[in-house]
Amino acid sequence: MSNDKPKLTPRQQEIFELIQRAIARTGAPPTRAEIASELGFKSANAAEEHLQALARKGVIELVGGTSRGIRLKAGTLRTVNETRKRGTDTPSSNVLPFNLPLPGLEQLVLPLIGRVAAGSPILAQEHVEQTYSVEPGLFARRPDYLLRVKGMSMKDIGIMDGDLLAVARTRDARNGQIVVARIGDEVTVKRFQRTPKGIELLPENPDFKPILVSPDQDDFELEGLAVGLIRNQLLN
Repeated sequence: MSNDKPKLTPRQQEIFELIQRAIARTGAPPTRAEIASELGFKSANAAEEHLQALARKGVIELVGGTSRGIRLKAGTLRTVNETRKRGTDTPSSNVLPFNLPLPGLEQLVLPLIGRVAAGSPILAQEHVEQTYSVEPGLFARRPDYLLRVKGMSMKDIGIMDGDLLAVARTRDARNGQIVVARIGDEVTVKRFQRTPKGIELLPENPDFKPILVSPDQDDFELEGLAVGLIRNQLLN
């Protein structure tokens, strides 16, 4: 398969750059009406035709059900907060690509947590690999951070190695909830179950065994609840 960039017409290139500028400036793609107004089209239908052509050429994806349902493909949309931090609308070449629909204007800036040192707070600055701007409506509850999933112990409910799990900080959980827990040096994602014998951390993969946490175990800490998931394919 060729890695050559698709060839765009001058008008398609103009619309593509307009979308990029809008996302860099506001965190959201433009509506069809905004594109039509900006470029002097008589109707939003003309903008839609050009968007469909860009989608066929593989540089954007169109998402139904929202007026701002335009995604830039991975590598074209970059973390908005990084460009704002530098005070410019020009993305840096070393900012990681992020590919999500952004239908609203309000954005959350979430740290991505990598490897966590034992005994150190999970949100300690040295654990933050990157920060992302995301749309709050993607999540059931407002998250505090993103955690990169390691391993396949939760694959049967669709949580895969490399996915980003959105986590809301809490020290309490109900039976059946998906939690992030720390046991000694390890941070793990499992289903929470409290029993008379203690806490069970249950995998969603028969190849893995439950983890039993006894009531007197002092190296256990509940770090948060899973409130959303970002597919690893969106980051490639």
